[in-house]
Amino acid sequence: MSMAMVGMIAGMALGFAGYFGGFGAFLLVAALGAVGFVAGRFLEGDLQPGDFFRTRDDRRERRR
Repeated sequence: MSMAMVGMIAGMALGFAGYFGGFGAFLLVAALGAVGFVAGRFLEGDLQPGDFFRTRDDRRERRR
């Protein structure tokens, strides 16, 4: 499935949530979508748990 199709489905889900459930439902669907996106990236191996917990100094040293 292309990224454009995934984006369209996500946009439609947010639109339906906003229309039928109001702004609170819109925010809930957006937050759960972000959590699902991050979980998917972990499962694909694109992200490591340490990527979120490193300090700024660790990132600077690794770039050098």
